[in-house]
Amino acid sequence: MTRRAALVGSLFSLAACGGSGSDTPPPDVPPPPPPAPPVVPVNGPAWLGFARDAQHSALGAIATQALRTIWWSTPVDLAPPYGGGGSLLAHYGTPAITRHNTVVVPVKLDAAGRFRVDAFIGINGQRLWTLDTDYRLQPHNWVPSLNPTLAPDGRLFVPAAGGRIIERAGADVAASSERTLAFYGNAAYDSATATFDATVFVNTPLTSDSQGNVFFGFTVTGANPLALAGGIARLGADGSRRWVSAAIAAGDMTMAKAATNSAPALSNDERTLYVVVNEAPAGQRAAGRLLALDAQTLATQASALLVDPLSGTPAWVSENATSSPTVGPDGDVFIGVLEASAPAHSFRGWLLHFDAALAQARTPGGFGWDSTASIVPRAMVPQYAGTSSYLLALKYNSYAGIGLGDGQHRVAVVDPHGAQLDRFSSAAVMREVLTVLGPTPDPYTAGGRKEWCINTAAVDPLTSSVLMNSEDGSLYRWHLPSNALAERIGLNNGYAQSYTPTAIGADGRVYAVNNARLFSIGA
Repeated sequence: MTRRAALVGSLFSLAACGGSGSDTPPPDVPPPPPPAPPVVPVNGPAWLGFARDAQHSALGAIATQALRTIWWSTPVDLAPPYGGGGSLLAHYGTPAITRHNTVVVPVKLDAAGRFRVDAFIGINGQRLWTLDTDYRLQPHNWVPSLNPTLAPDGRLFVPAAGGRIIERAGADVAASSERTLAFYGNAAYDSATATFDATVFVNTPLTSDSQGNVFFGFTVTGANPLALAGGIARLGADGSRRWVSAAIAAGDMTMAKAATNSAPALSNDERTLYVVVNEAPAGQRAAGRLLALDAQTLATQASALLVDPLSGTPAWVSENATSSPTVGPDGDVFIGVLEASAPAHSFRGWLLHFDAALAQARTPGGFGWDSTASIVPRAMVPQYAGTSSYLLALKYNSYAGIGLGDGQHRVAVVDPHGAQLDRFSSAAVMREVLTVLGPTPDPYTAGGRKEWCINTAAVDPLTSSVLMNSEDGSLYRWHLPSNALAERIGLNNGYAQSYTPTAIGADGRVYAVNNARLFSIGA
């Protein structure tokens, strides 16, 4: 199957980045690492989980090292589901990295979807401990991700079967106490273990606030003794446990569950929880809503239908995406969706934009498919002359042969408070401040470039750069003041896969997932 045929014929191939054009994975053999530097104590900024923090800013707090060396790598999937047309349609969790530089990595073990979590010493990749989880995958098309999170006090939380969460008291030590928490009560779980395991599934990344309260979404696929329905849960640091169904929270009985892979986000003051819910079953063009909930009680503050700005009809909240809310420094909320009648917007989707109260929909971004926007402080872009105090970095792909798409795949920094005419429709979209074209020619598209492979890109304000993956198998540093791809390091031969994250370690190393492996990259 050619790349263009895959794009035009199937959304499932569309959002997989890469393009080996083969059903057989390329012979990626990671190079032997150099001699490991000595282990020295680290006390740096943690990367708590998906997009680093509870606002999903993906904003680092330490200067990243030069992209010169792959110090170590480890598989994140021992049975990658390589498919037809050269695609790896599985999402992989973001590593959680402690302030003492322990790198916590979720690992898929087999085709049945069993998982474990491995922890490594960041400097040398030596395994420190392993945690087995009985977590089970929900019914799915693309393989969903398993995303643990760290609390600021060092506790680690990992999804388990039956909608439960494993709490490990410490992530930086080889041995630590563990306990398992069910948001609906451990006694209820113990009374009907098999039923809950078969019907209740954590289906979003976990999000922790500054006090160690943990939030997540879940889906329910069948009858259970408590009549649980898909929704949102909160495990309080004080031992309290709350949940609310998506339908009740949304005020819309068509909303069946939290949107798969969409991590809950918190307002800057942590009083409001933003979560995306959608219809069921998976695989259909589900409508969805963005909810604002009281972070303490889960009471609904606002419910906004996610609407395609071009058609005015409900947008598509896809089960194959990882789009999660991002909260800006001013409290505005951003969430990526697909267009209502794809490919009406060339399968680019939209980055919807709301005020903090979800009362006002503002100018959308021109790309939203399987993408979570990253925050870019204004000072990182000295050439910017607008009025916004911050900008957004996001993937800006252009899929050849679909609508007005031309295969000229880019990444963009956009102004959330500026506007321009969209190049792919008649809509107004956020103004492009910077864009950079993918550097590698796409052999399957005349004049095209290989896709950027980003679901959340790490932002480094200390070097004014964005760290991001490409379908060509490389990790890039985009230096914003010069608008140049200043550094590149090859990870593998490149392969079609679902969009992937980057993260920054407590010592400034960069972590990238590519072709079912996690790479530790630095000077």
